[in-house]
Amino acid sequence: MPELIEPEKHCNTCPRLTTFRQENRELYPDYHNGAVNNIGPMDAEIMILGLAPGLQGANKSGKPFIGDQSGDLLYATLSKLGYTNGEFHNGNAFTLNRALVTNAVRCVPPQNKPTAAEINNCRPYLLSLIDNMPKLKVIFALGKVAHDTALRTFGLQVSAHKFMHGCEYNLREGLWLVSSYHCSRYNLNTKVLTEEMFLSALNQAQKLSTQ
Repeated sequence: MPELIEPEKHCNTCPRLTTFRQENRELYPDYHNGAVNNIGPMDAEIMILGLAPGLQGANKSGKPFIGDQSGDLLYATLSKLGYTNGEFHNGNAFTLNRALVTNAVRCVPPQNKPTAAEINNCRPYLLSLIDNMPKLKVIFALGKVAHDTALRTFGLQVSAHKFMHGCEYNLREGLWLVSSYHCSRYNLNTKVLTEEMFLSALNQAQKLSTQ
């Protein structure tokens, strides 16, 4: 198995993201303000693939989806399906089992919108992570950017694998992509996504992971 490649906390590959982190380091000196690596076991069956760290969430805590409303729904739903040890409360007394959470882009972007170049720069970390997860059976993508990133990582055409909530595609033998609307506060508030819809999609991913 190849060596796992992860970004350094103060990675400077992307100039725009580096500048934004430096600005936030002055505004929020107690925050993590660096590249955010994944949480969860490497022998996980499901990878939760998000977009990028949130300014007041993962960029603050240093853990993906810890500290914001989207993480509250994500981890509560994972808990319902048996993927957590301990009760989730902002990451306290809480670990994952059989599921790993990461992001397509590891550093917080302005307005939560990474560029195509920034996504490409982070793709080697995603590839390395996949190569080091021997039991991985499902990538559960949160939103279209994560969905498209997963497809491009395996050389598949985005136009032939359209993003829809609950869609599933075969990435390679033994590995599936299941996608969901992002569990963001905006999507929840506008009812684009409901808790029931999110649970249904994640349950779909869980069923595929046991085949």
